[in-house]
Amino acid sequence: MEKVNEFDQPFRGGDCGVKYLFRGPNTDWGVILLKPGQELGGHYHEEVEETFYFVQGTPVMRVNGIDHRVKLGDAFRLTPPDQHNIINDTAGEVKMIFIKYPFNPKDKIDL
Repeated sequence: MEKVNEFDQPFRGGDCGVKYLFRGPNTDWGVILLKPGQELGGHYHEEVEETFYFVQGTPVMRVNGIDHRVKLGDAFRLTPPDQHNIINDTAGEVKMIFIKYPFNPKDKIDL
């Protein structure tokens, strides 16, 4: 068993960005916080499936060039090679939970 508390873990970008709660051996998962005007960054995976569940905010989820306005509680499951980005074009913060499977930290191709 492993136990972590979100508030004990750092964001990769200091006060925002990606925060991993668990890394491997089978899955990655954590939270992402985007401030107004920030975006995740367009990318895709060749092997990894990625799921996002939105708990705060209403950003744009861009998948394969199509924009989807997120509603609170929305979940998106992306399978390879879905190209995706999350754009916070709102005045508030956006927070989401992400899960990636299988564990393969090198499987990310930036657009």
